Amino acid sequence: MLPRQGVTREISQFIAKTTWQDIPDQARHEAKRALLNFFAVAIAGCRTQPVELALSSLAEFSGGRQATIVGRSERIDALGAAFLNAAGANVFDFCDTHLPTVVHPTSPLAPALLSLAELRHVTGPQFLLAFVIGFEIECRIGGAISPGHYPKGWHITSTCGVFGAAAGAAKLLDLGAEPIAWALGNASTQSAGLCECLGWPAKSISVGNAARNGLFSALLAEKGFSGPPEPIAGAQGFLAAMGEPPDWAALLDGLGKSWEVTGNSIKPYPAGFVIHPLLDCALDWRRQYPDLVVERIAVRGNPLLLQRTDRAEVATGREAQVSLQHAVAAALVLGKAGLDQFTDACVDDPAIKNMRGRFEVAADPAFSTIAAEMDVWTQDGRKHSLSTQAARGSPSNPLKDSEIEDKLRDEVRRWEPHHDIRPLIDAVWALDRSDDVSSLAALTVPIER
Repeated sequence: MLPRQGVTREISQFIAKTTWQDIPDQARHEAKRALLNFFAVAIAGCRTQPVELALSSLAEFSGGRQATIVGRSERIDALGAAFLNAAGANVFDFCDTHLPTVVHPTSPLAPALLSLAELRHVTGPQFLLAFVIGFEIECRIGGAISPGHYPKGWHITSTCGVFGAAAGAAKLLDLGAEPIAWALGNASTQSAGLCECLGWPAKSISVGNAARNGLFSALLAEKGFSGPPEPIAGAQGFLAAMGEPPDWAALLDGLGKSWEVTGNSIKPYPAGFVIHPLLDCALDWRRQYPDLVVERIAVRGNPLLLQRTDRAEVATGREAQVSLQHAVAAALVLGKAGLDQFTDACVDDPAIKNMRGRFEVAADPAFSTIAAEMDVWTQDGRKHSLSTQAARGSPSNPLKDSEIEDKLRDEVRRWEPHHDIRPLIDAVWALDRSDDVSSLAALTVPIER
């Protein structure tokens, strides 16, 4: 029941008191993996139309050249860079995923911290500590309002990401418990984002705002810009406004003892994570049967699969990223599920269009979001029954460190084939030994030849 006093104070004290020594090795390592993946997806998105248009608008009003835009030679003010880097990282739905909430935690969080690291002297351990804490807060707040929040149409990466960015930035600024609570209050009144915008450039606005507004919230708090004592669990606070009975255990139990980052998922495919188990099945089957002609497909999965991705009719590559029919059709026709399979040209491919019309889709709450079944009927009269219980990239079937490195290398080759990304990879793995991370984002910028 709401209100519940003392919740924001407990969270703020946790943020203020947690030290680098409190973070276990596994959480430190997972933070580095998440950052490598962030740079891969931010580079992939750095020259997309949403980023280009947003940059052209923001540059007109930018007050400085304080911070790096990942993958680009232009510089912009720190708040603008946070916005652009978050928007770019999320544009392809290729970012990491916290499965219990479907939050994409790193997209709004890392850009806020990277911008701040170019304004203030920050060591690698300080950066990683702030990252792990920001990750924890956005996922725990997301857990408090799940599972009802996302299906209602709230874009949870945006609505909760602003808290993660604010918490991480506040920690990086070394604020005390009271100004941290102010930062969370400042963030709470800037929480927004709607799933109606999925598949459209407009989705990038709320993700960018989550990073920018979270950073701004912490900077305001540093100046003494105060907020209410209970912005999270107050009578008219964030949890009350969301209209869900809060899951207090998800929010508070084990705070400081268990770490959400250790359950992070990293995508091998640029599509909604609920589609990933179907893509695993389709790609594995196509490798086994490269010449068989598909007549019909029936898929079964978690209800969220249908709620968010049952879209047989799509017009653009962005829409295709949240269409199970397109993703699986492209995988069956082409045997691939990379960025090239989620373009306007691929959407218009006659063979893939035809395949998208051959699906039967069913929901079953017995399936987790990382499990699915698929039956494929082929022209030779056979029925092939496929299934997986743990999609690649999920916590129970994680990508190897080398696979995340390869993902980053692949995206760099697509964007700037001659850019040497090894220094960035080495710098991320060595963050816990770094005295200064101000140049981390700059390692993504190609040297002009």
